[in-house]
Order: sequence, then structure tokens, then C-alpha cells
Amino acid sequence: MFDAILKSIENFLQPENILIMVKIAAIVLVGLLVVRLIILFIKRGMKKRFSQQSIMIARKVVFYTGMFVILILVLKQLNVKLAALLGAAGIAGIAIGFAAQTSLSNIISGFFLISEKAFAVGDIIKVDGLTCIILSVDLLSVKARTFDNQYVRIPNEKLIKSEVINITKYPIRRLDVNLSVAYKEDLGRVREELLDIAQQNPYCLSNPEPLFIIKEFGDSGIEILLGLWVVKTDVLALKNSIMQEIKERFDQEGIEIPFPHVSVYTGSASDPFPVHVVERKNGKELQVEDDHTLREQ
Repeated sequence: MFDAILKSIENFLQPENILIMVKIAAIVLVGLLVVRLIILFIKRGMKKRFSQQSIMIARKVVFYTGMFVILILVLKQLNVKLAALLGAAGIAGIAIGFAAQTSLSNIISGFFLISEKAFAVGDIIKVDGLTCIILSVDLLSVKARTFDNQYVRIPNEKLIKSEVINITKYPIRRLDVNLSVAYKEDLGRVREELLDIAQQNPYCLSNPEPLFIIKEFGDSGIEILLGLWVVKTDVLALKNSIMQEIKERFDQEGIEIPFPHVSVYTGSASDPFPVHVVERKNGKELQVEDDHTLREQ
């Protein structure tokens, strides 16, 4: 047994085998270096003209293509018959294709997502009630992070089939503030106060102008919508500041913000209802009138 092992090692250390191993090592090292240089060139050359996810996809395509070429060259040095290997790989690929229909669907959906450019890395999207920040757009899924710092992986097929809201697609967005005022308040005065608050807020844009909309007559007060335009990075700052300023101004000006309440009105005093009770006694009907007198029928 030991002699067989020594003989195998001796045969492996033949000059021609050592030369093959040196060639394989050189192919791997040079191939990895070339792939790394191409990826670096793509990253720098595409940075100004292409989106971040397009650069990611290009880097991955170059990486996997380079790995495949390196593998083919290594197999060729080992005198592996590539025709037979490719034939076997084709048969295996058909079997794997049937078993990986979901993955194939995600890959196709990934290409649609990249071509549509509905969102990019760094955008904030909302899908199925989940709000998250895009970290990467890959062939199989989209990687994202929620605002409470949880990692989310969303399959591409789900994004294609779902309604996706890109919150940060455009540089500015509108913040809607819904509030209610009492019925006794002067709506013209309320409008002036709200627009003055918006004008003095440093985060609120003057162009487009703020919106003041009377929505409806609610159960407890008049429902109002105040729409404020803001740069997308200042949304939270505007929301916190404007809510505090509205509360302080309304308290200062005596404008009532109603709370839900119900008023019960019974109307004027009414006379008691007469009561008529019919009883039977000894085969005769006795009717009890409202004045408690008995009358024999």
C-alpha cells in the first residue's frame, strides 16, 4: 500500500506533470489578474454615464465570464475532452432548467427591472407595505435595508408582479399634512395662518407653492389638507418642524383643533305615552286606561 502511494507521487512529480501544474497556476493567476483589471476599468469608465446597478451587473458578467474562460483553459491543459463534457453539461442543463424554473424567472425579471430603470441603488421604495432602501439590484433578487436596519431580500419576480412606489425617484416631493379645525373657525384666517407657517419654514419650498385644500365636513370638524413641497432629503425635518409650528401657532391664535366627540340632542320635552292594557276577567274584557281607570267592555 505504501509503495503504491510512493509510486503515484513519483509518477505525479514527472517533469511533464510539473510543467502542466505550472501552466495551470499561471493561467489561474494571470486570468484572475486580467479579470480584476477589466472590472476596475469598467467601474471607472462607466461611473459617469451609467447607473450603479448597471455597473454591478457588468462587473458580475465579466467576473463569471472570466471564471468560465479560466476553467475551460485549465480543463484543456488537463487534456479533458471538452466535447463530451459539454454534451454532458447540456443534458444536465436541461434537467437543472426544469428544476430551477423559479430562478430562471427571477433572472428574466432582473433584466426587465434593469432595463426599465424603475429604481436605482440608494432609492427608497415601497412594495407590499414594506419601505426600504435599495442596496443592490442583482440577477436573482434585490437587496435592501429597512429603516430599522433589517436586511431584506426581495425576489425579482415579486417586484415585477407587485406595485412598486419609488419615493425618491424625483428630487422633490410633496408632504401632505392632514388636519382638522372646528366648525366655528374662519377658514380664511386658518388658510392665512397655515400659508404663513409654510412660508417661514426653512425646509418648505416656495416653488411649487403650498396647497391648501378643504377636503370635507367631518364628524368633529372641517378636514383640511396642507400640501408642502420639499427636497427629498429634508422630508423628515420638514414633517417634524411643521407639525410643531402648526400646534404652537394654533394655540397662540386660539384656533381649535377638535377631537372626536358626539352631541346627543333629545329634543323638547314630550308628553308621556298613553298605555292601554287589555285584560280578560270572567269572559269580559277590561281595558286599563292611562289614567288607571277600569272600563268594562
